[in-house]
Amino acid sequence: MTVENQVRELELEARSPYEFRIDQGRGVSESDIRHALATGEMGFLHSFTTGSTVDGPGVRVVAWTTGCQFRCLYCHNPDTWNLTNGTPVTVARGVEELRKYRHGLNSMKGGFTLSGGEPLMQDRFAVKLLSAVRGLGIHTALDTNGALGDRISDAELENIDLVLLDIKSWSPERHRSLTGMEIQPVLKFATRLARQKRPVWLRFVLVPGLTDNIDDIEHLAIFASSLGNIHRVDVLPFHQMGRFKWEKLKLNYQLGAVEPPFRSIVELTTEIFRGHGLKAY
Repeated sequence: MTVENQVRELELEARSPYEFRIDQGRGVSESDIRHALATGEMGFLHSFTTGSTVDGPGVRVVAWTTGCQFRCLYCHNPDTWNLTNGTPVTVARGVEELRKYRHGLNSMKGGFTLSGGEPLMQDRFAVKLLSAVRGLGIHTALDTNGALGDRISDAELENIDLVLLDIKSWSPERHRSLTGMEIQPVLKFATRLARQKRPVWLRFVLVPGLTDNIDDIEHLAIFASSLGNIHRVDVLPFHQMGRFKWEKLKLNYQLGAVEPPFRSIVELTTEIFRGHGLKAY
């Protein structure tokens, strides 16, 4: 079976981003994977979801890529870590799917968001898909942890209307403990986006005992307010909706006893960002 035929047989749309999917690209050869990563002619998607109102302005279609270099302890989609857990999808098919929603998205002042996983693990595919979708007149957003921002050029960023930048923690030590990766590349990308005056929504997941240190939140708010291009901050309370995926994958889930944050802590965190002149929700 050719890769293109395999693509046609696999269903892209999921009922929710929490749908468990693995091994969708298992039959793709190593050479095809290398070619896809190098050229961007094909990517690997966990799924599409429609009707999102939390992944950018308006009502949106979201494509969830597979492949991620972070190993966040609170990740709700660990089935996106492995590239070949995703369905192989050509840019042409991705555009074909989105073309169906073009008029509805525009009428609802929405658009298309490429999320993950980490989309910039497949940077050439991300660039080609976002550029083609923007060519349809659809608002585009990239949801990224920012650590691989150097993979995308200034010119390529011009085809992205909005960056949703996930900053996990301000403390380098806590960031490393939480994600397994360093924070410096993330902050470097944030600063670069500010220099280019690219619109950014900052996303911050509030996890009791991990990311709720008030001093860290204060420093992150100071940094964000200094950039001048943060249009919005989303404070996202931790939840356990992805726990079952860790269990299915037989991964060591360390947050089983962690409860969602109290509303008072969420409100305090939001007020810290607002206190530095940022729109926070």
